[in-house]
Amino acid sequence: MTRNLKKPNMMKWAKELFPLCRSLTGKGTQVTLRYFQKLNPNFKIIKFKSGKNVYDWKIPLEWNISDAYLKHEKGKKFAEFKKNNLHVVNYSIPIKKRLNKKDLKKNIHTLKKQPDAIPYITSYYKKIWGFCMSENEFKKLPSGNYDVLIDSNFKKGAMELMHAKLKGQSKKEIFFSSYVCHPSMANNELSGPVVLNALMLYLKKKYPVRKYSYRFVLLPETIGSIAYISKFRSELQRKVIAGYNITCVGDRRSYSLVHTPSSTTLADVSLESALFGKKNVKKYSFINRGSDERQYCSPLVKLPVCCFSRSKYYPEYHTDKDNLDFISQKGLAESLEVFEDIIDSFELGLYPKTKIFCEPNLGKRGLYPLLSKKSSTDRNLMSEELKIRWNFIAYADGSNSIFSIAKILKVKLKDLLQEYKRLKKENIIS
Repeated sequence: MTRNLKKPNMMKWAKELFPLCRSLTGKGTQVTLRYFQKLNPNFKIIKFKSGKNVYDWKIPLEWNISDAYLKHEKGKKFAEFKKNNLHVVNYSIPIKKRLNKKDLKKNIHTLKKQPDAIPYITSYYKKIWGFCMSENEFKKLPSGNYDVLIDSNFKKGAMELMHAKLKGQSKKEIFFSSYVCHPSMANNELSGPVVLNALMLYLKKKYPVRKYSYRFVLLPETIGSIAYISKFRSELQRKVIAGYNITCVGDRRSYSLVHTPSSTTLADVSLESALFGKKNVKKYSFINRGSDERQYCSPLVKLPVCCFSRSKYYPEYHTDKDNLDFISQKGLAESLEVFEDIIDSFELGLYPKTKIFCEPNLGKRGLYPLLSKKSSTDRNLMSEELKIRWNFIAYADGSNSIFSIAKILKVKLKDLLQEYKRLKKENIIS
């Protein structure tokens, strides 16, 4: 299916948002949400007050930070928050005191196996403070005393998230989720939200009138999805027929799918078919879950939600090496196309059905050779296009989804969509 919609500059969005120190709550996350709300005004902010119980969890106090550093007695600064916000343990309590190097070391985190990387560390539910440094920088800390500053504060505020519900002719929904709680990391944070927003723009522009309804959600990971489910569980369970958690989708090393617990839902089959034919596709069972699919697929919620990533496991993960150089417009665009194909499938017709008894006369429509020879009668010698056409019609009985047909025929979903559009135009398939 030819696409005539130009891809938005997702790298521009990522670059503008990268410096912000996001967390479960606070200004960085609030600014990020409102940035995307300007791109897609359909988004509505939802607030959960600090201290509110959401199932087995409690919404934490709102956290903000303005500065942090370690300053040696001779004046040199280390682990400066303003240079890289990963230098501070996320949700650190405020501190302003002088410590010697020995006492300070207890509160410094490094990665010995990745000595050049600054690790990303959080402590949302235990009141501590800490700094993060590369192991190599840590080894260079001079002896002596240090002025330790973390200028942070906690207050009774709110955790914010947002969703957009785009109505279609059917109340059945396709669900997309990503998260906005990580500080300056490009793949494991910003790639998911920028692709989700680009997908929403694609849907609105290409399908102003829609067959299905769609829901897009941006929230803090784990506690955000738990809070969202606590508010909308019955609605989600009633309406969502396929869902996708989008995370780490900006690199180009691989394509990764984390199945639902059953691995047989419409979401599973759709993602498998959309990834067929792509290089380096990796499939993981729900045992290898890692993000908000944990909540969406939990036993008492049981939504049909898969997780999609490019590289699921990569050495730059949760370090400062996961920076803007690690992702690209090309990588983001390739991830976007996976979901464009899925949306096109839902909107073109999820369950294709032939309209003609027996085999249709394709020859009179210019869709089959009129000259009978071995290449047209021997299935093994047919062109790939003709094979797809022939077999697509055979399986279009109204009960097989377009995703399952693609899987049965072992063809790229994009190629099947092109054929579907052609046959629909000829009034052969509805």
